[in-house]
Amino acid sequence: MQTALPLADLVVVELGTSVAAPIGAQILAELGAQVIKIESPGVGDDARHWGPPFASGAAAMFNAINRNKLSAAVDLKDDSQRTMLRRFIIERVDIVLQNFRHGSVERLRLDAASLRESKPSLIYCNIGAYGTAGPHQGRPGYDPLMQAFGGIMSITGEEGHDPVRVGPPIVDQAAGMWAVVGILAALHRRALTGDGCEIGTSLYEAALGWMGMHAASFLASGRVPKPLGTENPGIVPSKAFAVADGWLFISAGNDNSFRLLAHCLNHAEWADDPRFRTNPDRVRHRECLNALIAEIVARDGRDVWKQKLDAAGVPCAPVLSLDQVMAEPQFAAVGMLQPAPDGSSSLLGLPLRFDGVRPPFRRRAPPLGSDSAVISGS
Repeated sequence: MQTALPLADLVVVELGTSVAAPIGAQILAELGAQVIKIESPGVGDDARHWGPPFASGAAAMFNAINRNKLSAAVDLKDDSQRTMLRRFIIERVDIVLQNFRHGSVERLRLDAASLRESKPSLIYCNIGAYGTAGPHQGRPGYDPLMQAFGGIMSITGEEGHDPVRVGPPIVDQAAGMWAVVGILAALHRRALTGDGCEIGTSLYEAALGWMGMHAASFLASGRVPKPLGTENPGIVPSKAFAVADGWLFISAGNDNSFRLLAHCLNHAEWADDPRFRTNPDRVRHRECLNALIAEIVARDGRDVWKQKLDAAGVPCAPVLSLDQVMAEPQFAAVGMLQPAPDGSSSLLGLPLRFDGVRPPFRRRAPPLGSDSAVISGS
C-alpha cells in the first residue's frame, strides 16, 4: 500500500552542518519535500567525516541523518555562486533551514530579511546555539555543551559520580524537531494568508525545553533536582533493578500498579503499609522501598520476572543493548529498519506512519555535490 507523501510539493534548502539542521531537513525530506543540502566544495558537511565507521563513502552517522536529500556543492565565498543560490531560493524554494555560525548568513546576505525582502512567502528557520539575546549570544554551541549548560547533565547519571551525557544527541535532535514543528505551523499560516515568516529556535532553548518538568518541580519546592540514575523523581517504584542475569526496569506508575506489584512479590501487605500506601508516600520512602524490591528480584533471572510481572499486569521491560533490541520480534514487527533502494544498507526510518504506511527510504545520503545542477539549472 502506498500513500502520498504529505510535503511532496515543497522545495527546501538546507544550509546545515552537523546534526540539528540536517536532522530537521531530513524529517522534511522523509515527508516528501525535495531537500537540497548546500555544502562547501571538497569538504562538505563536517558530519561526513565523523567516523569510523564509514559506509557508502561517508560516516555512518552522516548517512543516518541525510538520506532522501540532494547535495549541491556551492562556494558561498564566491559572489557568482552565492548569487546563483539566492536566485534559486527566490524562484523555486519554499523553506530555508539553517544552523550556520552566528552572523554567517547575514554576512552572505542569505538571511531571512534579505531573502524575504524579495520573496515574502518564504519560510525561513534559524537554529542557533544560545539564542538571539544575552551574554552568550554569538558563541558556538554543540549538543554536549548544551546538555551541560542547560542542566540536563545535572539530573543524569548517579549522584556522587561523574556527570553523564545522555547518549543520543537529544538537544540537536530536539532543535531539529522544534524547527520542523515551527515550519509546519508556518506552512499552515501561509496556506491561509499567503505570507511566510522567520522562525527561530536554538540548542539552548531546546535543552531548556527538556527540563520543563524538573523546572516546575524546582519552582514549586525550591529543591534542586539531583541525578537519580534510572529513577523517576515523582514516581516510586520506577527504576532498573538488578536481577540474577541482568537488569529489568519496573514501573508502578499508580497505586493500583503498586498493589499488583506487591502481590506479585508475595508482599501484599505493602499496599496497606503507611509508608507505601500512596505514590507520595512511596516517593518519601524511596530508598527503603527500592531496597526491599531489589532484595527480592535479585533472586531470579530477567525472563522469570518478566513473565511473572507481565502476567500480573505490572509494567516492566528488560534493559537491552542495541544488538538485543534489533533481535527482538517487536523490532521487526514495527518495521522501523528500512533497506536502501539499492540494497546497499539499512537505516532506521521515520517514527511516523500515514494511513498505516511509513514514509519510504527513497535514496541514500547523497555524495557531495552530486546534485549541483539543480541549483545552477544546467
